[in-house]
Amino acid sequence: MNAQKRRLLRNVFFFFGSIVGAILVVRLGTVHTFLESVGGLTHVGSFLAGMFFTSLFTTAPAIVVLGQLALTTPLWIVALFGGLGAVVGDYILFLLIRQGLSKDVEYLVAHSGFKRLRKIMHTKLFHHVLPLLGALVLASPLPDEIGLAMLGFSKVDKDRFLLISLAMNTLGIFVIGLIARGMAGV
Repeated sequence: MNAQKRRLLRNVFFFFGSIVGAILVVRLGTVHTFLESVGGLTHVGSFLAGMFFTSLFTTAPAIVVLGQLALTTPLWIVALFGGLGAVVGDYILFLLIRQGLSKDVEYLVAHSGFKRLRKIMHTKLFHHVLPLLGALVLASPLPDEIGLAMLGFSKVDKDRFLLISLAMNTLGIFVIGLIARGMAGV
């Protein structure tokens, strides 16, 4: 097995491990312990949870924490400070793995057997739509690495990237807070 395939399999394993970890975090009451440790510092808690909202390996537990914070804190505070934390997390990921993740996606597409997908990836329309798709992924609960890879493919400059990251992560966290409040009947 080549190194590219091993790295990809490792990342899939860690992703599913993070989901199991999120379930354990909820069941063991770790979220409540974290929230108690930040006490009245909901801004800090939102910021930290926002940073962890960005990574493939920490998205699931961060969603749990952000949802819990949204139940007791004004939603705009959770969304704004969580979005700012997510920008920091995204920027670190953007700098560290931009090229590596793009190579993973290229590898998957090249070995997927979808010839049409490979052709589409080389069109001008694809390169214009790609930043929009990447921004939508940043807003979703999907791990931001996927959106970062899309933005990396499209060669988005740093300032535009930071603005996209802030807007979309803030929106995504706001929606997570709304869902948490709806589920809790708040």
